[in-house]
Order: sequence, then structure tokens, then C-alpha cells
Amino acid sequence: MGTPDFAAKSLEALIENKYEVAAVFTKADKPVGRGMKTEFSPVKKLALENGIKVYQPVKLRDESIYDTIREIAPDIIIVVAYGKIIPPEILEIPKYGCINVHGSLLPKYRGAAPIQWSVLNGDRITGVTTMYLSEGMDEGDIILKEETEIGEFETAGELFDRLMVMGADLLIKTLKLIENGTAPRIPQDHSAATYVKQLDKSLCPIDFTKAPRSCIKQIYGLQPWPVATISNGDITYKVWSAKYTDTETKLAPGTVISSSDEGLEVACGDNGSIIITSIQAPGKKRMDYADFLRGHKSFSAGDVLR
Repeated sequence: MGTPDFAAKSLEALIENKYEVAAVFTKADKPVGRGMKTEFSPVKKLALENGIKVYQPVKLRDESIYDTIREIAPDIIIVVAYGKIIPPEILEIPKYGCINVHGSLLPKYRGAAPIQWSVLNGDRITGVTTMYLSEGMDEGDIILKEETEIGEFETAGELFDRLMVMGADLLIKTLKLIENGTAPRIPQDHSAATYVKQLDKSLCPIDFTKAPRSCIKQIYGLQPWPVATISNGDITYKVWSAKYTDTETKLAPGTVISSSDEGLEVACGDNGSIIITSIQAPGKKRMDYADFLRGHKSFSAGDVLR
């Protein structure tokens, strides 16, 4: 049971390791793009390419769905970024239970978008967890964890791609332990749990009142979507990259210190600053700030960005 690329990588690992995938459950097809063309999920595409039966129920709380899964009679159900809560009636069906691959070190970052929030919050370490599913969201017993460092300028998208591979590998290790009867069940410390929500565009404007590192992490944590922004007057620009400076300033946060081929230097909290090195004007392509300057004269020292 899964939907996006993160889940497709785990399905690919199952296929490559010769596991019999009896069926795939994925979310309904949806129209995308300007032409609203119907597009299959990455999991559905991969399943069809490999001759695997695909189910796309609108809801799982349905007796006919329970009957379908009972007929399939899976030894185990694997859930990876499916996007639906699994009801207890389904959790009880497979002989070896339902397991999940989650993109954080549980109990930290239960819920949606854990990878993006690990970057946004400036974490230095993250990882993936496999666990047994329970009725509560991401509350089940832990089987395995694997850690990795987050690069200082690593985007959430880049981290997503790495954890996607790590998660698929950890899934195979987990299945082998379950097959051998040696899989641990480690209860989570619920008192240490944190929850995160989906991203939205309200997070985009860079909060220059925060310290330089928080501003940097906002820029890299919001990629590839929804992307950090700055506004100067009525124009809003997307910000794709930035770097630290040694500048100490008493200027108000958000004030432009300088605009040069090196980048756009902006005052932040804690008397620091960052240099924005890649920017995108409305309706234009992303470009290095030096290239941006050749066709735009939009920023001047003293401008206050928001």
C-alpha cells in the first residue's frame, strides 16, 4: 500500500528481491498540469509494468475492501506513504501484521512531511524507521532504525531521495528478520513524540527575524515545493540557494545590506546575515544572482524585504 516515489522505491526493492507481491493498493488517479491529464501514481505505474494487480479504493473502511484483502490472503501488508489511515479491520488480516516505512527516527516527526520538517527545523541527524502499524498514527512498535546526517545545504528533495533508498533497503532487512522470527518489537516512548503537518505556501516568506541558520534551513527545507520567497514591494521572488556570511549588523532583519555579483546580502536576526545566491523572478527561470543582476535592478541597499 503506497502512492508516491518514496513508496515506489520500496515496491521496486520487493520485486528485485523476489518477494511475491500479491496486490498493490494506491490512491486514485488524479488530473495534473494545465491540461488536467489523468496521471497514475508512481506505485501504480511500477505495479502495472510488473503485472501486479492494482486496487484504488476511495476509502478503506468498507466491508467489500476487507473481503477483497481476505481473499488476497497476504502474509504481510507493507504500507509506505499511502496517504490513508489503515483501519483495524485490515490490520488484523495478515498473518505477520502490517508494517510501515517512515521517513524519520520515530517517535520524532510522526505524521506528514517528516523529511521536510527535519531540514526546516535544522536537525543534523535524521533517518528511517520500520515499525508495526497500530491504530494510532505512527505509534506502533519499532522494528529497525537507520540514521544519516543531513548536509548543511542539502535540500529536502535531495534528502527525500536518499531516505527513499535507505527506506527500501531497511524494508528488506526488516522482512528478513520477520521471516526468521527474529524481528524486535520496541515500544515507542510516546512522551517523546512530536507531530508534523503538511507543508503549505504560508511557510514560504523567509522569516528574517530568525537567526541566519534558520533562514538558510527555510530555503533548503522548502525545496522542491513550495519554495522560500522574498517580496520587495509588490513583486515576490523565489529563493533557491543562499550561504552564510561573517557580517555583524545592527540593521533591521530583512534589510538589504548589499546587492552584487556575489549575491543579495540581507540582514537576519541575531545581528547576522545571509547571502542569497540563486533567485527566480515571476514568470522567469531560476538563475544565479549575478545573472539576475544583468537583467534586473530590483534590489538596493536599504530595501526592506518581507
